[in-house]
Amino acid sequence: MEAYHSSSAIRPTEEQISGPFYPVQKPRDQGTDLTVVHGKKEKAKGQIVYITGRVLDLKGEPIADTQVEIWQANSFGRYTHPSDTNPAPLDPNFEGYSIQKTDKDGRYKFKTIKPGSYPVPGGRVRPPHIHFSITSTTNRLITQLYFDGDPLNDKDIFFGNAENKESLLVKLMPPTKDIEPDAMIGEWNIVLRQ
Repeated sequence: MEAYHSSSAIRPTEEQISGPFYPVQKPRDQGTDLTVVHGKKEKAKGQIVYITGRVLDLKGEPIADTQVEIWQANSFGRYTHPSDTNPAPLDPNFEGYSIQKTDKDGRYKFKTIKPGSYPVPGGRVRPPHIHFSITSTTNRLITQLYFDGDPLNDKDIFFGNAENKESLLVKLMPPTKDIEPDAMIGEWNIVLRQ
């Protein structure tokens, strides 16, 4: 397999806080399709997004068998967490958590919904984002994925304080022919310090 190459030097993905809403109790259904909950007929509300990419080292080489864990708010901006006091509704068809291992080429893929923004103390509003925890045999990175072009990004304290903002952004693109016509796709490579 060829290494991932970039025209500029490869920089590690920036660390971010894990936030207060890491799941207290992880759902039994931890499949990579967060738009469905096992045993329920309805699908999660919101814009379907596929987030896919590779976990790489600083040389651009893929890191296989790396744990990639995500958690996020639903499309209304509410977490399935007992401490989330946001008055936005819960989505009974969305649990907001998944975990998987990268394949031999360092690839991962999640099907989820684009999370909503939500208010935080001090009158601020967090932009849509997905929390990631990436654990390899030698390293762990906790970060957040933000959506390119969202107007709330530049007002966010965590994104605003990032030195390598580009490493935290994913650009959503139109779907390919093999997925739902109303879905969006974002490719986001994660670079670990090894």
